[in-house]
Amino acid sequence: MVKERLISLDVFRGLTILLMTIVNNPGDWGNVYPPLLHAEWHGCTPTDLVFPFFIFIMGVAVPLAMPDKFYDGTTFNKILVRSLRMLCLGIFFNFFGKIQLFGLEGIPLLIGRLAITIAVGYALMGSFSSKVKNILAFSILFIYLFLAYSGIEAYHDVRLPGVLQRIAIVYFVVSLLYLKTSQKTQIITGIVLLLGYWATMALIPVPGIGEANLDKGTNLASWLDSVLLKGHMYRGTVIWDPEGILSTIPSIVNGIIGLLIGQILQTEVIKIQKAQKMGIIGTILIFFGLIWDIIFPINKSLWTSSYVLYTTGLATVVLTLLYYTIDIANYKKGFKPFLIWGVNPMIVFFTSQIIPQALVMIEFQNPHNPSEKINLLSYLYTFGIAPFFSNPMTASLAGALVYVGIWTFILWIFYKNKLIFKV
Repeated sequence: MVKERLISLDVFRGLTILLMTIVNNPGDWGNVYPPLLHAEWHGCTPTDLVFPFFIFIMGVAVPLAMPDKFYDGTTFNKILVRSLRMLCLGIFFNFFGKIQLFGLEGIPLLIGRLAITIAVGYALMGSFSSKVKNILAFSILFIYLFLAYSGIEAYHDVRLPGVLQRIAIVYFVVSLLYLKTSQKTQIITGIVLLLGYWATMALIPVPGIGEANLDKGTNLASWLDSVLLKGHMYRGTVIWDPEGILSTIPSIVNGIIGLLIGQILQTEVIKIQKAQKMGIIGTILIFFGLIWDIIFPINKSLWTSSYVLYTTGLATVVLTLLYYTIDIANYKKGFKPFLIWGVNPMIVFFTSQIIPQALVMIEFQNPHNPSEKINLLSYLYTFGIAPFFSNPMTASLAGALVYVGIWTFILWIFYKNKLIFKV
């Protein structure tokens, strides 16, 4: 079977990573419109849809990328190495701001960090033989773990979990499920994982705390993170991580549901029937997600089972609408900007998280207040964007949109020159 690019899926991926770029790069974190922030705890905002949509899209892409469903040692190695490369790229984001080089500071240190970034990016996204990819991926992972647990002061609290790390784990599991099991087994696996996670979180007492609960910092997932990831969690939480160990288990089901949708798209039936089936499935998932929310609240940080059903249901409905519009009705006008984002997500994911950290490192005397220093990122926003808006939230959003505009231009150049960066 010949691989075919599904334009609607590329557009959906582009929409998702564009939204991610907006919510991750406001001009001012102190003034952000509520829909562009995560829910405080229980609940779901548009921002809370970005991550599960990514995982769902990745699941959909698996059968489309491997239509022949052939499995051998070489295939396993490709899946493993791709997962490791994504994992290592994700961990590097957390190391970037902690890299120390021979006592350097300021611009010289920044240049050193950027040089290492280019080297790591090339090692993990460059085109090499399978053997070289293996060596590089395992070597870089070993270096990360050595630095994190070596006792070196600069790295003693570096975070190890993260968004791309979770995507890498889900990709590995979902790819193997697709190649080695039937759809029936995949469905049963998803059901068992969701019910098992609910039972684990709702029924098992939390050591040192008491009965099972879903409160921030005192639930079982938080306790497990505090034991196994001590000192290496998200800086803003201290005792738990939003991409922690236990909550990664239900996220696999986002990938499994995406995988099942991808297999529907792969079937030899007319497109409108595929769209109808997907629309029904999406609606059912949303319904059961909202019902389950009554006893197991929708919560991104805990990645509750209701959150899985609700977000994959919404993702399925969105993909269905795009599939009908683009691939069935053949209406493609206006989707090109999202397409150029969707075919090159990895370079945006990697680089767009490094650039803000780099700009913050460039400091100089504030020309408007010589008694203090200001970093380049703050300067560009404070004096180049904010003065044009009376509403600080609108100004903050404008800052994010300017960043999106710059990236759109860069990605357009890549698209025109057929440059696609993959792991």
